[in-house]
Amino acid sequence: MSQTSAERADGRLAIPVEGPARPVVSVIVPVRNEIQTIDRCLAALVDQDYPRERMEILVVDGMSDDGTPDAVRRRAATAPHIRLLANPRRFAASAMNVGIAAARGSIIARVDGHAIVPEHFISACVAALAAHPDVECVSGATRTLGTGPTGRAIAAAMCSRIGVGPVRFRLGARSACMVDTVQFPVYRRGALERVGVFDEELVRNQDDELNLRLRRAGGKILMLPDADVVYFCRPSLRALWRQYREYGFWKIRVMQKHGGPSSWRHLVPGALVALLAAVPLVLVPGVGRLVEAALAAYAALIVVASGLLAVDSGLALWPRIAAALVTLHVAYGVGFWEGVVAFGVPRPGRSTAPCVAPGIPTRAGA
Repeated sequence: MSQTSAERADGRLAIPVEGPARPVVSVIVPVRNEIQTIDRCLAALVDQDYPRERMEILVVDGMSDDGTPDAVRRRAATAPHIRLLANPRRFAASAMNVGIAAARGSIIARVDGHAIVPEHFISACVAALAAHPDVECVSGATRTLGTGPTGRAIAAAMCSRIGVGPVRFRLGARSACMVDTVQFPVYRRGALERVGVFDEELVRNQDDELNLRLRRAGGKILMLPDADVVYFCRPSLRALWRQYREYGFWKIRVMQKHGGPSSWRHLVPGALVALLAAVPLVLVPGVGRLVEAALAAYAALIVVASGLLAVDSGLALWPRIAAALVTLHVAYGVGFWEGVVAFGVPRPGRSTAPCVAPGIPTRAGA
């Protein structure tokens, strides 16, 4: 086994200790009003087992008004490899591009301010890139946690196939595998130079869109089984609704830019909302029975799936998990159709020029 792919005693790939110096890693942390979690996020990054002198942490703040910049400065006072940068445009895509422009590393990582990485996250990703020259992006799965009963129910829904479909980074994996996308990517800088940086038109889905460009250009994305990142989900159904409505809305723009969906799962919530809109047809002979049967099947699916999830999460959460599942599906589907109205039906050959989206509310920096 080569030096670059040697295994440590714990089974993880080891970073090369001979030959060229370890690469400089630039970790970009896009934030806006993350006072509840930013200190834990930065503490986890500061405590990485990767050499501190080969790592920089760039916190790019989107005009926070809750004290987040002050918290970053306090942490930077004892960790000088933390730098605070300004993001006047506020949204995550522009924050990432500000960070990329300022970064000095040959490896670029994204870690959001409401995420906590394990202490070996950077070293594991660097080792994986060294061991797999054909891979241009790597990360671990996302382990979603919630606070309070509703937050825990939302977390259970977001980690399930019935909630989000076959999204590998949400579901995890027992061994390293190639995936379509990851939530907290670690890129080779050369990959970003080749396919471009984040699309600042996209309020949501900017990471998925970049990873889609990367894959269509021949790049590979590897997910590791032992580098899970803790992510804190929204604490209320109202906040979850807003988040997934925006996901559905901006997914249409991604589809339009690329001539269609990258996966069938992106169409399912829209089909569900179309079914709900067809409820008045229950009065139409023949058609009504089909609509009733489809709605009954969906209701049964939600009851059974939420019950199974509640076995692990706590049976008292059963109704909340059911509500979270429905919120995920319907919010995304509503946003999907709003996106169709705003941007037009995605099809090959449509313009990829920036388009200003009217009307939909957004949460800057999320």
